[in-house]
Amino acid sequence: MPQPVTGATARIDRVVTFARVPSDHTPLSENANVWLVGDDAEVIVVDPAHDLDAILRAIAGRHVVAVVETHGHDHHASVVHAVREATGAPLLLHHDDVAVWKATVPTSPDGDLATGQVVDVAGVRMVVLHTPGHTPGAVCLYVPELGAVLTGETLLRGGPGATGLSYSHFGTIIASIRDHLLTLPPDTRVLPGRGDETTIGDEAAHLDEWIARGH
Repeated sequence: MPQPVTGATARIDRVVTFARVPSDHTPLSENANVWLVGDDAEVIVVDPAHDLDAILRAIAGRHVVAVVETHGHDHHASVVHAVREATGAPLLLHHDDVAVWKATVPTSPDGDLATGQVVDVAGVRMVVLHTPGHTPGAVCLYVPELGAVLTGETLLRGGPGATGLSYSHFGTIIASIRDHLLTLPPDTRVLPGRGDETTIGDEAAHLDEWIARGH
């Protein structure tokens, strides 16, 4: 069931979706958080993955202002084309992630995301923060009126997202987290692309530990 983070009239719903992914032995289950920011009339869908039916049930007939991708990896966008087709909403991605996107996702974005850009929905602002490191065009989405930031795979509970991948860089993701996320109010809720939520204050205490361990 969607799990709400409430504000005035707007709210943030979470839909946890699952997929079976191949491995050398037993197939593994991969989960993703799909976030929906809006109210009972309109919504923005962030990182639609794996389960189209569950996502459409959560949208529940609301007007979809946009479908936003925090980064270009396909496991956070596996049903993005279907959601866009079902809703008619534009798909937005940071232009620095186009190369990552085109390598695996068989559709093209309709528009770019840029640092400082504001996407309005249900009377609240979604502010785009460019936070490269996991990918060159990774972004986080700060919703100040709801006291939350959607971090994709830039910041998870327990540390930075993975950087042992093509196009990724550990020093860059640390700089992004330090300069753009840890400067937010400590009680800001961190809503990541997978796993449980946390807060900026809880994660900030471990920055030196992450740097020392190198991941």
